[in-house]
Formats: sequence, structure tokens, C-alpha cells
Amino acid sequence: MPTISKENYLKAIFSYSTELENNASTSRIANHLSISSSAISDMAKKLSKEGLVKYKKYKGIMLTPNGEKAALKIIRRHRLWELFLINVLGLDWSEVHDEAEKLEHYSSDFLIDKIDEFLGNPDFDPHGHPIPKKNGSIPEIPNVILLSEVETNNKYELIRVNDRDSELINYLKKVGLKLSSKLEIVDKVNYDNSISVMFKKKNITLSKKVTDNLFVRLIEE
Repeated sequence: MPTISKENYLKAIFSYSTELENNASTSRIANHLSISSSAISDMAKKLSKEGLVKYKKYKGIMLTPNGEKAALKIIRRHRLWELFLINVLGLDWSEVHDEAEKLEHYSSDFLIDKIDEFLGNPDFDPHGHPIPKKNGSIPEIPNVILLSEVETNNKYELIRVNDRDSELINYLKKVGLKLSSKLEIVDKVNYDNSISVMFKKKNITLSKKVTDNLFVRLIEE
């Protein structure tokens, strides 16, 4: 059974190789986990010996089928806990990520299955990420693009938010943005790559740091 550090590592590899940037390099994983690249390389070698990853120096890291199975299991726990903390305990969506990070490592499969059943077998977590099913399948994900890559004069719906940074979630809460928010793209500023959007009849400007972490879908007229 993987340790907590190994579970976090497998989860990070899965996120970067499939859900984020399709690049699970040691430097990106190291930055994500706030540890050194040498520590990441050491962990990669250990997981490679356990048959959980394929790793070659300078060529990135890839999960094996067993590694992906372990990653999906811990991701399922995390995302179900997030939804449970919001729907049942009333926590804010800016508070649940860190709590779920702790709970995911100490939950039995029995408890997670019960939580899944209690919540009605949901497909997505509070930040719009798909919740892996018990059999390892993943719900169909809508076609989305980064908000930083949208075109002006189009309308978009906010579908997913990267939840690694609680400050980002707090900022979105402050300006009133949440999942399903409708945004009309007013302008894209070349100087700093910020984007001006019309939202609830008010104009707000979002920095590239923000728009690089928001995923939207085009609203067809």
C-alpha cells in the first residue's frame, strides 16, 4: 500500500499528465509538491521499482496501469470528501481542499463507497473536476479551454477551477465568480495578458495568473 507521500506523488503525476498540461516532468511535480527535484527523482526510482511508474531521467514520468489505478483511488477519495464537506457540513469551497488532503489518506474503501452512495454517486466535485468511479472509469468531461485562451466577443461558462491554491478560490469568491458563471469576453490586453469580462452586468479584469487556472466552455448562440 502506498504511503501518504507516494499517494500524493501518484496523484500529482496523474493530474499533470492527463488533466493539466500533459507534462509530468520532475520539475513540475517538484514545484507542485514543494520539494526538491532530487527528492522527486528518488521517489520516481522507488515507485518504478514497485511497478507504479515508468521513469527515465530527463524524459518525465508516466504512470503504469497499477500506478494509474492507485492514483485514481486517492483522487476519488479526495473529491468525494470535498463534496461531502460542502454539501453535508456546509464548508465553503475555499476551505475543503486542504481538509480533503488530510482525510483522503485515512479513509477506508467502505467509508468512501458509503459517502459516494449518500451523495447520490456524483460525477463532479465542487471545483468541477470529475470524480473517478469505483471501477476506475471517469465521467465524460465537457470540452473546455483555459479562460486565458478565449476569444473576444464570445460568451463562456465557467466549468472548472484549479483548486490547488486557496487564495485563488478566495479571490473568485470575492469577485463573485463560481461554477456555471456566464462570462462575456470584452477585451484581451496584450501588455499583461489580462482579460476584461462582463459578469452580472459589471466589468471585471482578470490577470493571467487567474485565467490560467479557470476552464470554460463556449456558449453557442
